[in-house]
Amino acid sequence: MKRFDLRRLRPALIMLAFLLAFFCAPSAVRSFPWSIDMFRRPPVQPLAIAPRVMPSGTLPISGGHDPITREQAAISLHNPLAPTASHLEHGRQLYQNICAPCHGPRGKGDGPVASLLAKPPDDLTSPDSARRSDGFLYAEIRGGGGGMPSYADAMSADERWEVVLFQRSLQQKTAAK
Repeated sequence: MKRFDLRRLRPALIMLAFLLAFFCAPSAVRSFPWSIDMFRRPPVQPLAIAPRVMPSGTLPISGGHDPITREQAAISLHNPLAPTASHLEHGRQLYQNICAPCHGPRGKGDGPVASLLAKPPDDLTSPDSARRSDGFLYAEIRGGGGGMPSYADAMSADERWEVVLFQRSLQQKTAAK
């Protein structure tokens, strides 16, 4: 009679023990550590991280913007774009996609998400907003302010000026009523 050799069964027994341990373990153990990667890090919301401020007296070498406050922009920046039909139409499209969720389709601050915000959005057609210079409005879009995030990385300089043009057209429509 031939003697049975357990050494030949060792790999199969090891695999069986592994499979039993794997399938009998709770699901949290089976997915560790990959399942908790998103819980270890703080959440990052879109547009929540403020852009890095350049040291004074320096300028970016590859694109970017000169550091400027809204008050400085109100005096020194002027809209280089003429209110042509194409600029106004593109400004309207940008406004509808980016600004209208908060400020509303007519700029009254009554957009669909306005009630969810801690600070209500400004009425862009109000006399206070109409008194602001184009440079101030541009800098507000570029750098954010109050409860509004910065859209410096979401729009080019020309696109921000087009939104300012469209905002001015909304103000004119309101003033004409």
